[in-house]
Amino acid sequence: MDGIAPLARLSSPVYAEGVTSASDIPSDNWVDRLLPAAWRPYARLMRLDRPIGTWLLLLPCWWGLALGWRTGPEAVDLLEIARLYLLFSVGAVVMRGAGCTVNDLWDQDFDRKVARTADRPIAAGAISVRQALIFLVAQLLIGLGILLQLNQTSWMLGVAVLALVFTYPLFKRVTYWPQFVLGLTFNWGALMGWAAVTDTVALPCLLLYAAGIVWTLGYDTIYAHQDKGDDAMIGIKSSALALGARTRPFLWGFYGLTMIGLLTMGWSAELSPLYYLSLAPAATQLAWQAWRVDINNPHDCLEKFKSNRLFGLIVTAAIIVA
Repeated sequence: MDGIAPLARLSSPVYAEGVTSASDIPSDNWVDRLLPAAWRPYARLMRLDRPIGTWLLLLPCWWGLALGWRTGPEAVDLLEIARLYLLFSVGAVVMRGAGCTVNDLWDQDFDRKVARTADRPIAAGAISVRQALIFLVAQLLIGLGILLQLNQTSWMLGVAVLALVFTYPLFKRVTYWPQFVLGLTFNWGALMGWAAVTDTVALPCLLLYAAGIVWTLGYDTIYAHQDKGDDAMIGIKSSALALGARTRPFLWGFYGLTMIGLLTMGWSAELSPLYYLSLAPAATQLAWQAWRVDINNPHDCLEKFKSNRLFGLIVTAAIIVA
């Protein structure tokens, strides 16, 4: 595998007109301008300079909170919901950082061989393995402090998801569908958000969770097309490699199932007709991705991937207004 490392590092797909750097670490942003030099590698390890992952982890939490609030106990007032939204928002930043730390610890050897990831802090040597482990423990302790502010059902769910957080990076070594495991992990917040309000797990939040999983299959397949060349060379598996030129019809399938899941959830939760009307822009946004994405253009794949924040915000608003 060492023999192909130079090939991977020399690959430099065009990410935008006039830009040939394949690194996924942006330069000269707020991390460089505002943080002390010693803090910057840790901020980059948490992906604080690339917030889309935090959004995609957080939005299912917001869905679950909104659904529990609109259909759960009437005693839950606006102030309590605001407190929960704040806790989950901070928790998403911290736990996404912890997940990225785990991922980069597992993948440091792979990262050194891929142009997009070779500059990540652990792979590049800016943070040692020991330092990363200490930082991981600190993040998990902060996450635990947030979890303890919730109810007991949320505690159990919060502990259970750690199995997925710690093992997800391994699946790309053994299956072409690590995106499914990512879906299980990233959408766990739909269950936790609902549980934080209702202290239960019920059919509406399970349907919301299922919809989130197939949504993730779609957007992370798009994301994986950025790395398909390097992944094939170093032996990493992904749905992008499994599907190849068949990706577009599968995207229509994944996103179609996402909308079916959201519609079925609305029926099970007895949401008002306004919910279904409000989902129309969300369906349009997914259709635009499936129709327009250029799977051979890494820049376009990244832009379509990032656009899923808009989809998630539309779904959040639809649940709230219902």
